[in-house]
Amino acid sequence: MRRNARACADCGCRLSQYNQEDRCAACSRDRRLDAGHGPSVPDEIWLDLDIQSAIAHWDFGLASRLIRDKAGLRQDDMAFMTGLSQSFLSMLEADSRRLTNLERAARFVQGLGMPDALLAPPFRQHSAAPASAQTSYVKSCLEEGGPTKHDDPDLNDLAAQAAVQSLRFADEITMTNVSDVELEGLESTLTRIASDYVHVPLHRIFTDLVTTRDHLFAALNGRQPLGQTRELLLLAGTSCLLLGHASQNLGDEDAAIAQLQTAWTFAEQADHNDLRAWVKGTAALIAEWSTRRQTALDYTRQAIRLAPGGQTRIRIAAIEARSAARIGDRTTAMAALEDLHRARDQEAAPDALTRFGGLLTFPEAKQHYYIGGTFALLGEHQRAEQHATAATELYESGPQEHRSYGDEALARLDIVTARIAVGEIEGAGEQLTPILELPADLRIRQLGDAMQAVTRLLEEPRLARSPLARELADATRGYQAIDTRTKALTP
Repeated sequence: MRRNARACADCGCRLSQYNQEDRCAACSRDRRLDAGHGPSVPDEIWLDLDIQSAIAHWDFGLASRLIRDKAGLRQDDMAFMTGLSQSFLSMLEADSRRLTNLERAARFVQGLGMPDALLAPPFRQHSAAPASAQTSYVKSCLEEGGPTKHDDPDLNDLAAQAAVQSLRFADEITMTNVSDVELEGLESTLTRIASDYVHVPLHRIFTDLVTTRDHLFAALNGRQPLGQTRELLLLAGTSCLLLGHASQNLGDEDAAIAQLQTAWTFAEQADHNDLRAWVKGTAALIAEWSTRRQTALDYTRQAIRLAPGGQTRIRIAAIEARSAARIGDRTTAMAALEDLHRARDQEAAPDALTRFGGLLTFPEAKQHYYIGGTFALLGEHQRAEQHATAATELYESGPQEHRSYGDEALARLDIVTARIAVGEIEGAGEQLTPILELPADLRIRQLGDAMQAVTRLLEEPRLARSPLARELADATRGYQAIDTRTKALTP
């Protein structure tokens, strides 16, 4: 049960967020019925052949419409008698929802006071021989006062018993602790977090992300149909993937790897290749920023086998190119960049994680940033500046919510590196200014590492006589990245 959830004062079930009373609809209805208040269905309504046919075929939506029309009742009258919400009843009558849960169906038919002779065996209040679904037999039962009793069971009895057992088992395996609406809400929350991730400080979304993951874990501890379980596994894996990225950006490699291991477990259980590919790609990204750079290439090769095309494949090729460049393997880096360009024309998986947007996409601006970073690591500074400039321009001209502060700052540092390499110290200073002015809570840990490399370049002996180089070195020295020891992550 989620935090601050309210429960019915009578039965203890969880109350809907839209129910402002202290009791659920069913308990409120029972109390009003006990007090002798509320609408009812006239007995003669049950003699209507169309209503009998609708009930016999379990078409409760049609039955509800016919009963209301012939008895002069409103939808809220029907909702009151059946214990269903008026909105659900409206969807039921519009045939956009079905009443498949036996418990709710029993509450529906019993709340309306349907005669036992009209009901299928699971809904009967009293023990009786099974009634035929045929309208003629139902009509005769009503006229004769009920179905005929049998002393010994016959094939009809056995068939009815078997039907009840099948229905009960089907009901058991379709029971769920999570509604489709709740699943859609959880996916929407993850979509918002993934979108916010690229432009909002980590401390504003980290707690929300953990809360959403915990909600998903709690749902998985319950019972639901296999289709809902698979979707919950995918959402839980995606939440751990995002936590892995967040942990990496905070500089906690061990925590990031633990989150990725969990995300991989969920990807395996859900049998979801795109999530598998994202996990392996993120593992490569973490290894690339560490000293295990050959391991990064190994991870990208595993990921490539899982991603057929689209932005997931583009991302893996970009990480492979930069990882190869870090160890000086230009041949592999250039081959990976060629793979990146080819992947732009390839179809993505139909269930790709790009549906969440934000961090789980790899747009053109990010592609240019990675390509520029690859050339910067290879020492090809002119090409590096060309792509890094394209990245920053795309970020600046695009929507604010698509602007990745981390990637944009790192792309600017590639421009800084390129200009220092050719002695354009003043031009390097222009690009350093917005990075130095970046708020502390937007300075991901990788930015701190990259700034240290810039400081070392500015301190090279060839620039010893440049006052501006010394000034910039002083400004970049000790550049403080995000400090996780502060209260930045408290809600």
